[in-house]
Amino acid sequence: MAKQRKIIHVDMDAFFASVEQRDFPELRGKPVIVGGQPNSRGVVAACSYEARKFGIHSAMASSRAYRLCPEAIFVRPRFEAYREVSQQIRDIFWRYASEVEPLSLDEAYLDVTFTESFNGSATLIAKAIKKEILAETGLTASAGVSYNKFLAKIASDMDKPNGLFLIRPEQGQAFVNQLAIGKFHGIGPATEAKMKNFGIHTGDDLRQKTLDELTESFGKSGQYYFNIARAIDERPVRSKRLRKSLGKETTFAEDITSLEELTQILYGLAEQVLNGLQTQQLQARTITVKVKYADFQQVTRAQTIDTAITLSILKTWLPQLLQRTDAGKKPVRLVGVSLSGFDLPQPNQSAQPQLNFT
Repeated sequence: MAKQRKIIHVDMDAFFASVEQRDFPELRGKPVIVGGQPNSRGVVAACSYEARKFGIHSAMASSRAYRLCPEAIFVRPRFEAYREVSQQIRDIFWRYASEVEPLSLDEAYLDVTFTESFNGSATLIAKAIKKEILAETGLTASAGVSYNKFLAKIASDMDKPNGLFLIRPEQGQAFVNQLAIGKFHGIGPATEAKMKNFGIHTGDDLRQKTLDELTESFGKSGQYYFNIARAIDERPVRSKRLRKSLGKETTFAEDITSLEELTQILYGLAEQVLNGLQTQQLQARTITVKVKYADFQQVTRAQTIDTAITLSILKTWLPQLLQRTDAGKKPVRLVGVSLSGFDLPQPNQSAQPQLNFT
């Protein structure tokens, strides 16, 4: 009989801001915002828990964050420092996990199904990882422990900061039933609003919908929603992820309204992306143009073709995709180009095994 999987999701607490407070003691206990300066067009990359009390969060415009908390201390990101700490943390993960799947610098999934430390207790393993992270980096992390990635991810948010939350296999369904739909990982604000229009407010509401109903309303995502409503998530923890797209974008110091100027910028970005693909020996079939307007609304326009994309093909399609947006009518603050639909062999899907969580 296959073992029940044991998955840990580790999420560093206010990572960038915590590194700054660790390295600069004068910042400790104060509202710290890592990102753009308040008089710039920048955004908040991360903020300390002291700043979060004022309603500040990542991706918020720095100018708005300043209005919410004028006494906040704004610091520029030091990504080299964050990457160095992130590598320290990943080294700790590999002491315990057979598979580590980083999601970003500050979070990762760990598969500890076959780890023998602590008699195979996933909870004790998570405690040990948190203890070692604190000892070696001076930073705290929160961890979620469960039998699949979906529940482990949600669990890590349940007891922040410096928390540890366990969802046992026999608790999974009841936990999902009472969970507000907006708390589901993978359901953003737009989907949440759509679900509420369908009378779906909790996991239990979602479980009442048939697969056909969910597929009709949400397309391919319907199967995922059907499964997670039943606390099912068979996705394996993968140490190596296949790249699905490659892109480049740029934010302007001043908004641009000229279609011609925006097109030329897209050409330059596309050439960089194409060079990146050639370096990795990849060929793409889908072109996507991203436009963010001055009011922060964002749209994408894509085109898939039946041949490998070349520079001449890009120069044909980029203006057409741009014309499908309101660029030229509305001022634009950011544009981007990404290429996807790579011609790659599909990896073998090895079956994941399904012990002691306490």
